[in-house]
Amino acid sequence: MKPVIKLAEKIKRVAEDLDEVRLMHLCGTHEDTITRYNLRSLLPPNIRLLSGPGCPVCITPDEDLQMVMHLLGNEKIILTTFGDMMRVPFEGRTLFTMRSEGYDVRMVYSIFDAVKLAKSTSTPVVHFAIGFETTMPSTAIALRDRVENFYVFSSHRFFIPAVHTLAEGIKVDGFINPGHVSTVIGVKPYEEILKKFGIPQVIAGFDPEDVMLSIYLLLECIRDGKMEIVNEYTRAVRYEGNVAAINAINETFDRADWAWRGLGTVRESGGAINRKYEDHDARKFFEDTFKDFQPKEDAKKRACRCGDVLKGVITPDKCPLFMRVCNPRNPVGACMVGFEGTCNIWATSSTVRTR
Repeated sequence: MKPVIKLAEKIKRVAEDLDEVRLMHLCGTHEDTITRYNLRSLLPPNIRLLSGPGCPVCITPDEDLQMVMHLLGNEKIILTTFGDMMRVPFEGRTLFTMRSEGYDVRMVYSIFDAVKLAKSTSTPVVHFAIGFETTMPSTAIALRDRVENFYVFSSHRFFIPAVHTLAEGIKVDGFINPGHVSTVIGVKPYEEILKKFGIPQVIAGFDPEDVMLSIYLLLECIRDGKMEIVNEYTRAVRYEGNVAAINAINETFDRADWAWRGLGTVRESGGAINRKYEDHDARKFFEDTFKDFQPKEDAKKRACRCGDVLKGVITPDKCPLFMRVCNPRNPVGACMVGFEGTCNIWATSSTVRTR
């Protein structure tokens, strides 16, 4: 931890020249590093570190989950998705619950497991696909396989439009950009944010040293009035990104105005499946099943402030449900479900937080 302590000392010296500074990270894994190593405790009081919408499970709105549950309840299908998504509740019911009721729901570690399953059966297999540009290339490749009875319910979201929405809606002095997403999209898309909002950004890796160095670099930019994008994660992120992955995404997905939990509708952020692959788009193939679908509000979540946690408006412990009725064994909000959810990270970490 010596490098971290040295960086903390450098941060303290730079911070002496600054008023209150609000820095937001945009990745659940960054929150995990920050919380587990108690990095907030090493920062001066005028440096605030906010948690943003970097968890794919957390930002997936209840409406998408309700649609998948509706499909499962009205069609004879096999539904596949990732483990964390199976634990997100709606009105106290989850996809795990539906499996115990007799519906065919299977947890997969990769979308290719779902494709393999479809090849072994004549039953329609629908994969509930979530995530940002990190998981979209895999979905694109799976769609290209064109397995006859394989369908994707896309709940993918493009990340950069959400950063626009955040920058327009809340006060942020600097962004710590996500390492995982950046390995795909590269540095270039962040230039839009810099040009429009003049907010400095650092693309960061996931070690404690990476995060502390990112904070230090952002504070230097703010102190010196330099509006820059710094790629701290050069060992994994290139300026142009992963061109093959970007091409696969662009071939397979169109952009649509879709909702995010906490952010509302974000223009051109939705990963709608392109017409070229619409025969495998579950939203279109089963559109008759969705005709009578009406989204509802979950009364059990009225007091849940997951949306405010995702915007950095509050920390998890300011939610009235946190560790009272909402905990990792009995999550109410999506932020308490997954290993990238800020509430789950705060709840499962033994770190003593001072602020």
